[in-house]
Amino acid sequence: MADGDKLVRYITQQVVSFLETPRSTRVESRQQKKSNRELWAFRWFGMVPYALSFWMQRVKKKKRRKA
Repeated sequence: MADGDKLVRYITQQVVSFLETPRSTRVESRQQKKSNRELWAFRWFGMVPYALSFWMQRVKKKKRRKA
């Protein structure tokens, strides 16, 4: 039962801290987390999208030089 008590205590602490913080502070922290998050393609596929975009930019530059 000690684990259950710890879980209830943890959840209670989280709820109380959520309720005690002002709404504006919660909104600001949520926006900061969203702005710091990586792009979805990078999160899902790693370096592959970045490498492909970098390669495509180089190919386009070479085509422009030839034309």
